[in-house]
Amino acid sequence: MLPPRTYVFFGLNAVRILGIISMLLVFASSIFVLVHDVQAVNRFMAEASESDMQDCDYIPGSTVPNQPAGVFWAVVNRLLIIFQVIILILSEVGWPLAFFDRFFPVLGSAFGLGALGIFQALIGAAILSHHVDDFTLVTAFFLFAIGCLNMLLGLIFREGAKARRSITNWRAQAKSVLPSAEDFRPAFVRPNSSFVPSMFKSGAGEERAEKSGFGFGRQGEKAAGLKGFLISKPLESLPRYAPPPRSEGSRSNSPEPQFKSSKYAI
Repeated sequence: MLPPRTYVFFGLNAVRILGIISMLLVFASSIFVLVHDVQAVNRFMAEASESDMQDCDYIPGSTVPNQPAGVFWAVVNRLLIIFQVIILILSEVGWPLAFFDRFFPVLGSAFGLGALGIFQALIGAAILSHHVDDFTLVTAFFLFAIGCLNMLLGLIFREGAKARRSITNWRAQAKSVLPSAEDFRPAFVRPNSSFVPSMFKSGAGEERAEKSGFGFGRQGEKAAGLKGFLISKPLESLPRYAPPPRSEGSRSNSPEPQFKSSKYAI
C-alpha cells in the first residue's frame, strides 16, 4: 500500500492538470468570442439603421453592449481575460517561479492554492455573466468549478499545498531515506565541505611550498622559528600512582642492601 503523501501528490497534480486544461480552453474560447464579436459589430454597423441602434441593448449575435465605447470595453474585457489566463497557466507550470515569488507572491511558492482558486472563479464568473455560445459556457463553468476546488484545497493544505505537489520536492524525498536535518558540524569535518580542499589549494613556486605545510617534524619547527613562533618541549609528567624519581646523589649515598647469611644458603 502506498503512503498517504503519494495519494496527496497525485491528487494535487491531477487538479493542477485539470486547471491547466480548463484555462487553455478558456483561452481558446476567449479568442473565438473576441473574433465573433468583432464580426458581429461590423455586420451590425453595416446593416442597422439609427432606430435599430436605439432599440437594442446588446448588438445582436455578440456580447458587446450597445452603449458609448461598448465595443472598446468588450474588447478590453476579452484581452484582460486572455492575459490573466496566461499568467495563471505560467504560475501553474511554475515558470518563471522567481518572478512570481518576487513580483506576484500570491501565485508563488510561499502561498497555497486559495488565491489561484479565487482568480479562476472570478474569470469563470465574468464569462458566465454574459450570454455566450455553448463552448464558451462549458469551458467557463469548468474553470469556475476548478477554482472552487482549488479554494477548498487551499483551506485544507494552506501554504504547503504547492510544496506537496512539487515534483522536485517529491524526488528529493524519494532519494533520502532519513528525514533531512540541518548539519551543525564544523565546516572542516563535513564530508561534502570544500573547506579541506581549499586548505591545500596553492599557486606556483614559493607560495605552494608555504601553503603545503611542513608537518610536526624538524622542518615544521624550523619554519615556525623563522616566523617568530617558539615551540617549547612539553614537561615530563608521571601518573599519580607512580613513585617519585630518585636523584643521583641520594642514589649514591644510600647504603646497598645487605643480605643476611642463612644456614640454608648454598
